[in-house]
Amino acid sequence: MNQEITSFLPQRAPFLFIDEVVGKSEKHLHTRLSLSGEEDFFKGHFPDMPIMPGVLLLEACFQSAAALIGMQNTSQQQETVGVVTKVENARFKGLVRPGDILDIQVEKTDELLNAAYFKAKVSCQDKIVCAVNFQVATIARPQVIKQ
Repeated sequence: MNQEITSFLPQRAPFLFIDEVVGKSEKHLHTRLSLSGEEDFFKGHFPDMPIMPGVLLLEACFQSAAALIGMQNTSQQQETVGVVTKVENARFKGLVRPGDILDIQVEKTDELLNAAYFKAKVSCQDKIVCAVNFQVATIARPQVIKQ
């Protein structure tokens, strides 16, 4: 596990869907997730033909975006958290199976006040298996904890 990731994300195993940062720039982050086949979700989805649930592919995109935000806002990291507020045009184009290695690419396309807009894609063996556009709002941690 890449220590850099956990320093920018609140998620931890078994709900962490990024293993390493492959590349980054101001508005782009490339992360990777290697699936061993031992992940709990494969045990029930589906036992005789295990595939990664699409919602977890989206979560990998959301976590990659959160990592990018965290890398940019290190001074606010302990006081704020990113929350997905809008998901658009989610498309699933392939199946992800045990042993696959996923490349997750997120790009910040715009920002306004406390909102950031992203487009993302997940690839496996150079084939896009998921693509999505989404919005993340950065809010104060007490708003999340106290509700």
